[in-house]
Amino acid sequence: MAGVLALSLLLLAGCLQGPEDTVATAPETSDVPPSRPAVSIAARPVDPEAVARVRSFFAAQEAQRLSNDLLRRERMPGDLPITERLIENAFVRVALFDEHSFIGGRIVEGEFPSRLRRWQDPVQMQVTFGASVPEPVQRADRTFVSNYARRLSGLTGHPVSLVEAGGNFHVLLLSEEERRAIGPQLHQLVPGVDQVTLDLVQSLPLSVSCIVIAFSRSGTDIYSDAIAVIRAELPDLSRRACYYEELAQGMGLPNDSPVARPSLFNDSAEFAVLTALDEYLLRILYDPRLRPGMREAEARPIIRRIVNELMTGES
Repeated sequence: MAGVLALSLLLLAGCLQGPEDTVATAPETSDVPPSRPAVSIAARPVDPEAVARVRSFFAAQEAQRLSNDLLRRERMPGDLPITERLIENAFVRVALFDEHSFIGGRIVEGEFPSRLRRWQDPVQMQVTFGASVPEPVQRADRTFVSNYARRLSGLTGHPVSLVEAGGNFHVLLLSEEERRAIGPQLHQLVPGVDQVTLDLVQSLPLSVSCIVIAFSRSGTDIYSDAIAVIRAELPDLSRRACYYEELAQGMGLPNDSPVARPSLFNDSAEFAVLTALDEYLLRILYDPRLRPGMREAEARPIIRRIVNELMTGES
């Protein structure tokens, strides 16, 4: 493994960035991580009553959100106009701020100025299903991720695809018991993964439906690996919302902000699909005029020009 394996965790659209001294301004090139093996998740003994409780919890959560007019599925809702100022401010808050930080060895909540982070190498998404996931769900979700990868590639102009093996962005659909026992497989998927990451994944509280964790092997602001963990017990709409949010966030949009609306990148769970505002944020993120490592003061004037061009149709 080359360099430092620096961690950036996006938890319910939040982010835990590794210690400040492990992350430097991104170089012109990054190390190419080694090829990853295909990994299978062995069947685990299950407690039917425990499984039913977890499924019931998330079914009730989805029903409650729907009754409160959340989990909306409009890409461009008519009641929430998108303006240039909104796009600019939303991008700054979502891409250049973190909701969590490591301070004195502890995870601290707040809003912390950060740097622009994104991928340099092609993103190769590899989906791994727990043995508990029925075959029809595996087929449908694999097709969904494949189509979504192509959409992300089209929006960013960056290569994103679904692969059968050797991926660098691992998408894991796991039951509660499978997730708690995932440690050995995570070591295979991301050689050098640290104990903090293992503990976060294996001890995920029921209040968290899904997470994405991104890594830099060179200790810079260029991602080299990512892992998204999604609960297999989620009902269909909530599970697809997790795919939409975590895979997009894993491209380099780590923060949640109330400024971002209509958006997935908002703690309210108001939307369950990638919105037009989210699409703008992804386009801006991979514009070549922006560079990994940029902070707000340097990036904002460039962001403003990009937004103006996007909204006026200039090239």
